[in-house]
This record gives sequence, C-alpha cells and structure tokens, in this order.
Amino acid sequence: MNISGHSVEKLVDPFGLLSGDRYEFFLDLEVDEEDELYSDKGVGLRVLFVVDNDVMKISNYHFYEKETEEVLDFELEEDEEQLVFDYCKDHYLED
Repeated sequence: MNISGHSVEKLVDPFGLLSGDRYEFFLDLEVDEEDELYSDKGVGLRVLFVVDNDVMKISNYHFYEKETEEVLDFELEEDEEQLVFDYCKDHYLED
C-alpha cells in the first residue's frame, strides 16, 4: 500500500463540544494487484485525525472503493497505521 495523494479538510465543531481540532483526510492509495484490498475501481482511505494540544491520533478510519464509495471491511496493519499517522501528521496543516 502506498499513499499517492490526498485531500484534507478541517472539520468545524459548531457547538464547541470537542477538544482539539479534527481533520478529515481522503487518502488516495496504490494497492498491489495481489493484495486482497485491491480493486480495479480504486481504493481510498478516509481518516479522522485529531490534534489536541501536543497529542495527535487517528480517531477513526475506513477503506472505501473510490468509484462506488462502498465501505470495505479491512483494517490497517500496525505498520500501515504508522504510515498513515505519519502522513496525516505531516499534511494536516494543508487544509
């Protein structure tokens, strides 16, 4: 799995109930044809990334098929989750 691009948007908490800032990432993924996650319709990853003072974390994520936006029932492996976390940490200020 390789991250080939993204879009990011800072989410607004209209009631001020949540601490910190939340960013919604839509990551474009390159997935090897041999991988069970592969789809010829393209695969993306939606990530909810939280920044609260000095604490950063992935709050939620899901894979989806890009052409149909159907949610895919897969989980990130530990090394993939670290890759996604590092990517979001490096790009969240680009909104």
